[in-house]
Amino acid sequence: MADYRLGIDFGGTKIEILALDRGGKEVLRERIPNPGVYDKAIQAIRDLVLKAEEQVGCVPAHRITGTQLTSTLGIGIPGSLSPETGLVRNSNATWLNNNAFKRDVEEILNRPVRVENDANCFALSEAADGAGEGYSTVLGVIIGTGMGSGIVANARILSGHHHIAGEWGHIPLPWVKPEDMPMRKCFCGNEGCQERYLCGPALAAEWKGEGNRSPNGIEEAARNGDEAAIRALDLYMDRFARACAQAVNFLDPDVIVLGGGVSNLSSIYERVPKLLPRHVITSPCTTPIVQNRHGDSSGVRGAAWLWDVTESGLPRS
Repeated sequence: MADYRLGIDFGGTKIEILALDRGGKEVLRERIPNPGVYDKAIQAIRDLVLKAEEQVGCVPAHRITGTQLTSTLGIGIPGSLSPETGLVRNSNATWLNNNAFKRDVEEILNRPVRVENDANCFALSEAADGAGEGYSTVLGVIIGTGMGSGIVANARILSGHHHIAGEWGHIPLPWVKPEDMPMRKCFCGNEGCQERYLCGPALAAEWKGEGNRSPNGIEEAARNGDEAAIRALDLYMDRFARACAQAVNFLDPDVIVLGGGVSNLSSIYERVPKLLPRHVITSPCTTPIVQNRHGDSSGVRGAAWLWDVTESGLPRS
């Protein structure tokens, strides 16, 4: 086991690095803006990693000599790597698509790297020692500017044959109602994807109109009698309950853990469980829907754990 686990959360607007020691304690964290240009982003990763290793005093695990402290590196990205080509696909940071991200990072750092979908990293972190700890099947859902999810089943990330397991945001919104029409177009090329109805900008647009990106303050506005906010929340809770019911019917997870900015809406945890029985095939439906334990740290923590996930299951110190 390496002395330090380095994790990177590669987001559309920021790049964050975290270092965990053998016991899983955070010893370093830094966040920088993502340049939004592929070559510069790869260089930014290199600079962050080299700086972090210098600060904690370690070297990559595969270069161990003598008594030097060692590290591993895992990275969570939006989208996934194609098993056939190794290229990134399905990223909502579209400039990242069709690039050999893993190869390019390994070349610029001259070290092996593990790369996973960011929602898988989130689910791994929460299943390991977060809000999903102790559950057999954890569905971890990130709802922010986009929407994605990851599945940890029996202490392992469920990646799937095409490495797309958990692409919950690109399943069509189920049990469509007149107010959902016309079905919204998605960047993936399809129509009706749940992400287009449940991401933060979708809720903001429902409240304040197209072009608004943040739903911050919507619950307070609703409590103060803002009719547009009340209507937007009512629509959102119904749609989110339908989406969760579909996940329960198909996957039947032991817990659904929410992350991302929209997960801070207390209404979700109060209202959605009461709406689930309308669509879940069995009764009663007792699937817990809970907020994450590690907040914005969860994705980067999961990335740091990637080298510890083996056939034996989740990381343990």
